[in-house]
Formats: sequence, C-alpha cells, structure tokens
Amino acid sequence: MTDLSGLFDAKRIAVIGATDREGSTGRAVMENLSEFDGDVVPINPNRNTVRGKTCYAEIGRVPNATSIDLAVVVVPPHVVATVVRQAGQVGVSNVVVITAGFGERGTEGQRRERELREVAEQYDLNVLGPNCVGVINTSNGLNATFLRTAPRDGSISLVSQSGAFISAALGWATQRGIGFNNVVSLGNEAVLDEVDIIREWGSDPETDVILAYLEDIDDGQAFIETAREVTAHTPVVAIKSGRTKAGAAAAASHTGSIAGSDQAYRAGLDKAGVLRAMNIQEAFDAARILGGQPRLERDDVAVVTNGGGPGVLATDAIDESRLTMAEFEEDVHPTLETLLPDGADVANPLDIIGDADLDRFRRALDAVLGADTVGGVVVLSVPTALFEFEELAEVVGELQRRHGKPVVACLMGGEEADRAAQALATYGIPNYFDPTRAVSSLEALAAYEDVTDRAYAAPTEFDVDQERAREILSTSIDRGREQLGVEAMELLEAYGIPTPAGGVAADGQEAERIAQEIGGQVVLKIVSPDILHKSDIGGVEVGVPSEDVADTYHTLLDRAASHDPEATVLGVQVQALADIDESTETIVGVKRDAQFGHLLMFGLGGIFVHIFEDTSFRVAPVSEQEAREMTTEIQAAPMLRGARGREPADIDGVVETLQRISQLVTDFPAIEELDVNPLVVGPDGVCAVDLRLTVDRDALSTDR
Repeated sequence: MTDLSGLFDAKRIAVIGATDREGSTGRAVMENLSEFDGDVVPINPNRNTVRGKTCYAEIGRVPNATSIDLAVVVVPPHVVATVVRQAGQVGVSNVVVITAGFGERGTEGQRRERELREVAEQYDLNVLGPNCVGVINTSNGLNATFLRTAPRDGSISLVSQSGAFISAALGWATQRGIGFNNVVSLGNEAVLDEVDIIREWGSDPETDVILAYLEDIDDGQAFIETAREVTAHTPVVAIKSGRTKAGAAAAASHTGSIAGSDQAYRAGLDKAGVLRAMNIQEAFDAARILGGQPRLERDDVAVVTNGGGPGVLATDAIDESRLTMAEFEEDVHPTLETLLPDGADVANPLDIIGDADLDRFRRALDAVLGADTVGGVVVLSVPTALFEFEELAEVVGELQRRHGKPVVACLMGGEEADRAAQALATYGIPNYFDPTRAVSSLEALAAYEDVTDRAYAAPTEFDVDQERAREILSTSIDRGREQLGVEAMELLEAYGIPTPAGGVAADGQEAERIAQEIGGQVVLKIVSPDILHKSDIGGVEVGVPSEDVADTYHTLLDRAASHDPEATVLGVQVQALADIDESTETIVGVKRDAQFGHLLMFGLGGIFVHIFEDTSFRVAPVSEQEAREMTTEIQAAPMLRGARGREPADIDGVVETLQRISQLVTDFPAIEELDVNPLVVGPDGVCAVDLRLTVDRDALSTDR
C-alpha cells in the first residue's frame, strides 16, 4: 500500500525551479510556503538566493539532501524527468510536478509523461501531477501551490481532477467560512490518482469528510473497493461532471443504448458508498453537515419556527425528500402547550408564533430535541426585536451539544444572520437562508446513515456449466459472428436460466417438427445477427398453429430478405408460447463500461423498453441484496408485487436470474452487451424468451 505521509506531513521541502522573478510559478510557490512549519530549500542553478534562502544548483548538492521529504517541481517540461530522477537518486519519496506540457499537450507531451512515469517506477516515487495546482495541508502550513487564496483550517479534505475547480472552490468556500484540512490537485495522474488519495485520507484523524471533484475514474473496481473501506467510517461526497450518454448511439443492445456513461458512474459511486452531489453548493452543504453534526439516527425530523411561512416551506421540502415529519409523543405535548399562546397548535412544524422571545425558543427547542421520536431538527427564525440572532445561535448550539442530535438552522436575514452563522459554525451547525437547502443537508446525513448501515455480501456462486458456455461463445466467434441472438439461448441454459422449449429450424419441415414436439401454438422468430430489432420488420409471429408453421417460416424469410437482402439469416427460432396473461415482461441487460466493468440493468421490458426507460442499474458482480433492491427501484415494481388484484410475481426467480446473469458476464468479461428481453415474470417463475449479445472477439481469445 502506498505511504503518502511524507506528501502531507513533510518536514523538509525542496522547490525545484524556485525564483524571485515577478509573476512566476516558482515565486508563487515559495511565497505560499512562507507559513510552512518546516524547512524550505530552493533549487535553481541560476540563483544564489531566493526569498533570502540559500539556493542550490541541484537537489544533490543540498546538505543532508536525504532528509528532504517532498520535492515540488516547477521547471520547464523538457527537464522535469531529469530533476525528478535526481530527486529519486538522493532518496526523496514524494514529488509534486506542477509543470504543464505533458499528456494534455499532444504526442511530445505524452512521451514526456511516459518518461516521468518510468522514472517514478524506477525510484518508487509518489508523484502528484504533472499539470497540477499542487498540495495543501493547513495543519502544518504546507501550501505547495501557486494559488492566490489560502484556505482556512477545517476538517474537509478536497481532491480534484481539475485545478481550476480547486481555485474557484477555495475562494468560494473561504468567503463562506468553510475550512479545509488537505487539498490535492491530481493533474494528469501520471502516478497517483483519486484512489490513492482517498485511501490515505481514510486513515487521517484530521479529515472528517472527503470531497472529490471527478471528471473520470480510470479503475472503477479499485475505486469501489477502496471507497467501500473508507466510507464505512469517513463520508465521501463526489461531484461527477460530464453527465452524458457518451457512446450510446453506437450501442447494439437496448441496455447499451439506455446505459450512458452517467448511469455507470451513478451505479459505481453508489456501490462504493460515495454520496453524489450534482453541483458545488450541494457538495459543500453535504460536506459541512457531515463534518459538523452527529449521525441522524432516524429519518423523523422536526421543524421549530417563529414564522409560519418558512415553516411551511420546510415542511414541503421534507415531504418531497426521503425524510419524514416527526410526530411528537403525548408526554411532550404538555410541555409545549405551556409555552404557546392559547389556541396554538402543538404539532410539527411547531410554530411558536412571531412574538416568541429567546426563552420560548430555548424551551421549545429543548423539548423537541429531547423527544425520542425526533431524529433531527430544522430551526427557522425571522428577525424580530425580541432577541438577537447571535443570542439564538448560542442557544441552538448549546442545546444541540446537550442532546447530541443533528440540527440545521435557517436564521433568515442579512448581516445579522451572517454574524449568527459564524457563531453557529463554532458548533458545526450550518445556516441557510433557504429551508430547502437545510432539509437537503439533513437528507445527506440520512444517505450516509444508509451507507454505514449497509451490509456488503459476497455474490452467490451458482453451480453452472461454464465450459458449455465457453464452447457456445467460442464456436460463434470461430464462425465470424460477434453478435448473437436466440441461436445462443443455450448460453442461458448453461447458467441455469429458464428458457422456453424449442430450437432453431433450418427449413420449414424442421420448424414443423419442433412445433409438433412443443405442442399447441408457438412463436416463430427470424434468426439473424444483422437484424437487431426483429419486431420492427415483422420478424416475429406469435401464436402460430402447428399447421401454419411451415408457411410462416417462409413468410419470415421473405420479410427478412425484403428488409435487408444482404442480411445473414441462420434460420427461424421456434419457441413454446409463454403465458403472459398473469405475467410481466421485464428486461435484464448488461453493458460493459470502460471504467467500472459490467453494468447490470433490470427494468420494464418488451417492446416499450425505450419508451418508458423504467430501469435500475448496478455494477456487477451483484449480491442477492443488490439484485433484490433492483426489483424494488423501478416504477413498475407494484406490478411485480401484485397490483390491482394480480397474483404476485416470482420475485425470487427474478433475483436469482439477475445474479446468474451477473455471474455469466463476470465469468466472461468478453461479453460487451447482453439483453434478455423479455424476461417473462409470472407467479410460478421466470422465462427468458429472447436473447441478444455482443462479444469482443479479441477479449474472448484471451479468456480462452
């Protein structure tokens, strides 16, 4: 495991490229390190001194150079690898390369970045960057950046893949009194990435919350594994930019076209236990309350207010959130009734009326926080002449500490509210002008409570015929086919997934024979890797009597030829007719994501899958609990549970099918996309009626 202690807790720092030249990065870094608790050594062959300190031509000439913990590099890009090698040769373990001009700058820059990576590997260096803003640790005054704004002390640690985001966020946060413990700009991530930094901060007692700005994650599985360990005790809040369906237009399956890149990140971050914020304000709101307030033991929230209107706004926000309005116990009512004027309603939200003085606020809030049915409280107040906001802030802070329950405040006003917010901040209580933001922050506490309560279970390992599945996939590839359809239904059977009786017929006579073996009416489907959506061209006939099977067989061939004369037709699938009167058509799909691996989808299926897009996603492999959660998250879940007198569907069968598909794609990473659509779910079981998948020829060859 990478030891990054020297990166944050360095005692001696060398600045390679230090200078006094006005407007230079080397000068800005030296100025920012003026408050550093340790020793700063400037390195520059063209200077004798920098900021009054003796300057050395190269790091190897520094007396006792082996004691240098961190080297900060701000030299031109073409000499970076050389000076980093010199640092490695004298025993420096940690390097921050601020210099740009690497992978982001074309072929030559990419060559330089490869060389830098090779040097780091040779000397086992922890390299941050290149093309980064730098690193900050407020506890020891380490500010190895060229930023203008120095952050306040705090318990939030920020890691970002964008230097510009750090610059903007630090200024925004400082203006609002938000402090930081550590700040890291990742730059091009030649060596260290977000996984390394999150792992390090997970064991840092000075970091209460980790805040991450992410544009991409190279190794999604490593991210999930690390973040799961960290989020068990330290909350991680992430802003993920780029919420688009990149590449969806080229997908060959329903799942591929629905599952854009943002779906993968949403599922991946959820599996990792990371709370996702959609914007900067939301991220900092979550980080502040997670770092300043205790856990929300229950989702029942009370509102105490001296203004009816703001109380209603807060109530609306709670009703629209995952939180619930707490109900006061009967033994609390007498206490509250003595505080309120005659006729006032003792209910939640608790309106203590506009003429409330500070004592009424104190006693009401004390009673509400003491109620066993209350998990957290939103305190709202509008300015009155009866007390000062700063006085109320002290009351709120003292009562919060006494009861140990989370509190958020909405002291709504101008400068008076700003002063009160500073007083509340000493208690770790955030203040908002908008009650909706206050409720959202409490919702972040509830979401993190779910993370810490989550029990991670290993995926079930089913007894399957893996060799038979490998044979089916390999045979198809050997025949030059990367897209498979119902002709590969045996693949599902090899993994224990029920399929209809039937087979693929090469002529009308064989189709008749298969239909007679099945008995009754059957379904006929054209089998062609070149025709993805069979229903759209009339390539499916349902309820065909056995005497009409041969004629229907030829009709389907004619339709396929009319649609695409060049299409390869492998025959016609003859299947038993599924009973759908008491059943629901669902879809189980998979798309291989470049970052997180296989993304598993479940939702409402059939021909309307693209219209409703009623789906749930998880990163494979999935546990039984994850698979079961997927069946509850779609809007059509009531249909499966037996809405309007319908008999409940076999949910256990769906859960098992999801796990078996998950195991299939985990065993065969070469499967790029897969659709089982529909998976017919009835009271007595499930049946995979149709299949479509795409296989990566090269990856399958490697799997063999």
